[in-house]
Amino acid sequence: MTMPAPLLEAKELSRFFEPNTWALTSAHLTIYPGESIAITGASGSGKSTLLALIGLLDTPTSGELILLGENLSTAKDAQRTLMRKENISFVFQAFHLVQHLSALENVRYALELRGTPRHQAAEKAKLALQEVGLSHRSHARPSQLSGGEQQRVAVARALASSAALLLCDEPTGNLDTQNSHKILDLLLNSRSEQQSLVIITHEPDIAARCDRQFTMTDGKLTEEKQQVQP
Repeated sequence: MTMPAPLLEAKELSRFFEPNTWALTSAHLTIYPGESIAITGASGSGKSTLLALIGLLDTPTSGELILLGENLSTAKDAQRTLMRKENISFVFQAFHLVQHLSALENVRYALELRGTPRHQAAEKAKLALQEVGLSHRSHARPSQLSGGEQQRVAVARALASSAALLLCDEPTGNLDTQNSHKILDLLLNSRSEQQSLVIITHEPDIAARCDRQFTMTDGKLTEEKQQVQP
């Protein structure tokens, strides 16, 4: 059986910050369409640095980053912005919701920025909020929502985009255990078969539900070996 072409390849990816910090050292990561990947590690270990690099929010000091067959390691800002807009969605720990827009408008606005017609964007936004259990809060603004509700809006926004790559930084960090697994169910099951998912998490039970698990330690990325079932 022929393996599909990788969605993303990171080769010898490193990031140095002045005056003397290597936040990421020679990271290798290959992500295939439809895969779910968890990255765990202590605070300050380099997880968010890696996420920023593969999400095209930052540029590596050295190494290669290939997305959909295109080497973006030294790409100009305009090219990186276009690739990010068309192919990547984020769920940040800090939500990054537009404060003067309602939950529904936040999701719809993100879709419109990707070129979705307004009416279609509104319908997709309604469905996405329904999937995360927030239909009854669709007209509430972020300041009127709890932290957990804001996180669910951010997840709805990412799911609605149908981007090839979903990057999630502690997507369940502000939720209780029951809601954490509900959100993970949505991230794992509501995406299309070709959408790939990368989750940064401190929760071992969340990481264990992903196809592959990696650990970040002092800027070094290591894949955890899968246990062989007897």
